[in-house]
Amino acid sequence: MARPWLKSAREAQHSYVAPELLAVLENLDSISILFSGAEGIIHSSSEASQIGIVRNGRVVSEELLALIRVVRRTGQAQEGHIELPTTGISEKVSNLRVRVVPLNERGMILLLIDDVSEAERVDAVRRDFVANISHELKTPIGALSLLSEAVAASSDDPEMVRHFAGKMSVTAKRLTELVQQIITLSKLQDTNPLREFELVDIGDLVSEAISQAQTNAESRQILLTAEISNDVNLFGDREQLVMAFHNLIENAINYSPEKTKVSISVSSDPKSVSVIVKDQGIGIPEGDLERIFERFYRVDPARSRETGGTGLGLSIVKHVASIHGGEVTVWSKPNEGSSFTMKFPRSLISQTEQGVQR
Repeated sequence: MARPWLKSAREAQHSYVAPELLAVLENLDSISILFSGAEGIIHSSSEASQIGIVRNGRVVSEELLALIRVVRRTGQAQEGHIELPTTGISEKVSNLRVRVVPLNERGMILLLIDDVSEAERVDAVRRDFVANISHELKTPIGALSLLSEAVAASSDDPEMVRHFAGKMSVTAKRLTELVQQIITLSKLQDTNPLREFELVDIGDLVSEAISQAQTNAESRQILLTAEISNDVNLFGDREQLVMAFHNLIENAINYSPEKTKVSISVSSDPKSVSVIVKDQGIGIPEGDLERIFERFYRVDPARSRETGGTGLGLSIVKHVASIHGGEVTVWSKPNEGSSFTMKFPRSLISQTEQGVQR
């Protein structure tokens, strides 16, 4: 038998709250909870239950309940942060910013909750990036300062002046490359993926990247070989892709012994297109494989100084792959060489070709 005095949750909400307010709350980016001292929760975003703040129609966070009690007692809005374990097997903790606001004299309170964990992570990454940049720039700038003093002190010795001037030129070139790669990485992070995209032939771009690396390869007596499938097209940014392929090839050359081989191949299947760069170099220890795509991370700092590496090349490769909907992976063993693969989803190509045909 129906019981007319019982109302659904939605009907109960509307009996306490204007529909316009509910519409606003349901369209907020923040998680919202509308709380009444007499009736408890009368509105709650679905996310509140998903992250574990609300359970069985009740607020279960003691920290949040404490803020609510302070607002009820003082009538003043309160703001704070609470930590909440994330769902699943991860041991990570979400940092939630909570604002608790009294709405009227009847004890109605609005809770607005935002997960600021990702924003804080990004901010920490930026701070770390700036600190790393400062550290990386100090070395070549300090070297240039010392070399300039050495040139001045050797003004009566033309041979030493030429020696120190040569070192200044090398250091200045390394500083220029570092600054350029910092600018490039910054642009990649802020890029609009569709702004410069066009239909490009991957084989042509890989050939261009190989051509750019040829001089370095010849100076180290390293043979570059290519196996490129014909008519492999991708919707992407030509300049970014050439830069990423070039970075992988240069990296392979710089970390390979003389008189070895670096092979570059382009292959495709119905689902994906892959660009693979293999070398016969010194390899990468297993413990470093997860970190090699981090900014400024170097497996062998001494080797990087010798080759002029900035520690940003592989990070740029990762960003370019991500912007194009793909990924970059690595296989490597010490003294056996390394193989880097950039893989792009085939769906991007199919969609572009259909658009061109239309």
